[in-house]
Amino acid sequence: MASTTVGEMAPDFDERAVVEAAQQGDQGALSALYDHYFPRVYRYVSTRLSSTEDAEDVTTEIFLRIIENLRSFTFRGLPFGAWVFRIARNEVVSHVRRQKVRSTTAQLTESIQDPSPDHVDEIATAFTIATIREAAERLPEAQRQVIALRFGAGLSVAETAKALGKTENNVKVLQHKAIAKLQLMVRYE
Repeated sequence: MASTTVGEMAPDFDERAVVEAAQQGDQGALSALYDHYFPRVYRYVSTRLSSTEDAEDVTTEIFLRIIENLRSFTFRGLPFGAWVFRIARNEVVSHVRRQKVRSTTAQLTESIQDPSPDHVDEIATAFTIATIREAAERLPEAQRQVIALRFGAGLSVAETAKALGKTENNVKVLQHKAIAKLQLMVRYE
């Protein structure tokens, strides 16, 4: 299988055929699905969780759930990717519920090992990301999900709409409102 960028499939990638082969136990097909979805799922998870270790663990759990439930998946008008991202969303929500929220300040302090001038840009970037992540956590859940899928996982508006069971217009409105709120929150912090 040829490698693809976010949001596109290789022209020779017949998702339905690959999913059906994976459901029948074809390890190559399962590997192709993993290779295609892993980068996008990991980016989505890492935008929702602040710890790299947690993001890796949750992404692993997501793929275990996909493998466990793959035989029960049926094509019903939604693409396989929408099913994958619903599992991802549910796993992230479950993880967040199980974990106590760590303070952003503690995470930033842990990441700063040498505050020399060489690390000023890294510290500023880490602080900016932490500020945006903290602000995004204060968004309404629907807006937070849209932001995570659109910018974290790199899904298109159509893919995000399918993953969330919303219309494309609804996703666009949620995205616009979320970005406007984030700009205000970050500006005044």
